[in-house]
Amino acid sequence: MAETRNYAFAGSFYPNGKREISAMTGGFLRKAMVNQAEADRFLSYVAPHAGYIYSGSTAGYTYAAIRMRKDLESIDTVILVGPNHTGYGTPISVSMLDWKTPLGDVANDAEFSALMVDRSELAEIDEAAHAYEHSIEVQLPFLQTIAPGKRAVFVCMGDQSLSSSKDLAVAIDEAAKILGRKVIVVASSDFNHYESADIGKNKDMQLIDALETMDYERFNALVGDLNDTACGFGPITVSLLYAKAHGGKKGDLLRYSNSGEATGDLSSVVDYASIGFG
Repeated sequence: MAETRNYAFAGSFYPNGKREISAMTGGFLRKAMVNQAEADRFLSYVAPHAGYIYSGSTAGYTYAAIRMRKDLESIDTVILVGPNHTGYGTPISVSMLDWKTPLGDVANDAEFSALMVDRSELAEIDEAAHAYEHSIEVQLPFLQTIAPGKRAVFVCMGDQSLSSSKDLAVAIDEAAKILGRKVIVVASSDFNHYESADIGKNKDMQLIDALETMDYERFNALVGDLNDTACGFGPITVSLLYAKAHGGKKGDLLRYSNSGEATGDLSSVVDYASIGFG
């Protein structure tokens, strides 16, 4: 039996019981209104990673769009790319473990993971970055709900520079082509943090405008120029670049929200977006 990363955030970021998880994710997915034509066009995605009471309704749009894909059954592997909040591990850390949640195990596409590392100049096999990192784990119950049994690849980006994002996007693409895998990429990211809802939205919408036109260079420049604290701008760039390499022409904002919708306090919020690229 393969070694497994046990869940670390059930009971805090999301429920720790199967029934409670299914009720919560199922509710978010039912309420997500996604256009079928959009869903069929998307090649890669962005989903938030906060506690489900704050960002789950927005994440539901991303996973509703994935569930609506007519070709979902033929997808071999889901590439999950998140930021490194803890500082542990290597600049780009790839897990070789299967990952457990209260819903069961998500199998690692270990062949893909190893080849992706081989094709990258920066990625390394490393578990330390993943041990206490929530950005990928919180995606898994949604994935298990819409596509149980799908294999995944787990990538944590400490180095989110544009060069690092380009390197990883190329490595994903090359590994998929060599192995003949049909994959989708899901970037895990929240958007601006701990400013008023109005200030955050003003910043974020400039970033999202760049994402909608697939202008990844402007997107990366704006993150710094605006001091927007989107925590997974590197994973978002990887997701965009993967779609662009496969003929994607634009990004679509499926839902935008903030934590104030749950707390009632709009003076200091974290912002969330669901985006599809295709």
